Amino acid sequence: MSQDLHLLAFAAHPDDVEISAGGTVAKMVSMGYRCGIVDLTRGELGTRGSSDLRDHEAADSSRILGLSLRENLGLEDGFFQTDKDSLLAVIRAIRAHRPKIVLANSVSDRHPDHGKAADLVAKAVFYSGLPKIKTELNGRPQAAHRPEAIYHYIQDFYIPPAFVVDVTDFFETKMAAIRAFSSQFYDPNSSEPATPISGAEFYDFLRGRAMQFGRPCRFLYGEGFTVTRPIGVDDVLKLR
Repeated sequence: MSQDLHLLAFAAHPDDVEISAGGTVAKMVSMGYRCGIVDLTRGELGTRGSSDLRDHEAADSSRILGLSLRENLGLEDGFFQTDKDSLLAVIRAIRAHRPKIVLANSVSDRHPDHGKAADLVAKAVFYSGLPKIKTELNGRPQAAHRPEAIYHYIQDFYIPPAFVVDVTDFFETKMAAIRAFSSQFYDPNSSEPATPISGAEFYDFLRGRAMQFGRPCRFLYGEGFTVTRPIGVDDVLKLR
């Protein structure tokens, strides 16, 4: 039986977490926390590469980040909705791994799947705590579980963050995890069509975005998150 996770990050597509929260995940792993990623789809509509290739790339990235687990729910890329079947699939994953904290896609973004995934996961986090919603995994009933909080990572569109995680010491690990998805990002020898993330300048954008988030907090590199409820603290002197 697997151990409960401290953090479970959901993503509409393989590589979403790496791009926007990879440094945070790597940092938490280094602190001894058990972290995992659940990809909702296999990214089968992606312009470059294939879903089979992205499965292998996701496995490589997971090793770089030091994840305790990575799963794919196999929802339909581009066409999943916040419907009963999709909600139950996410609820099963939450109840299986019982995380304290959930990360999810940006609430609004260039890719419509990102906002859809944010809505789907946020609702599933709530419904997962309702014992009258019955689910099973491998023929066994699951107990209700509601994570303590859900935080949304910020993706392509800039959204003012509610808080920023200092990822300075883990930025290069994040970049290595991103580069594991070699079919999706810059490859001067690739003959596949160009996309908004396949140019060499996208790496510069990621570095600049991390510096943009980090600068107000006096971090070199940061990752920003938004919240749906206020964050409680015990000691205001520890806020930066």
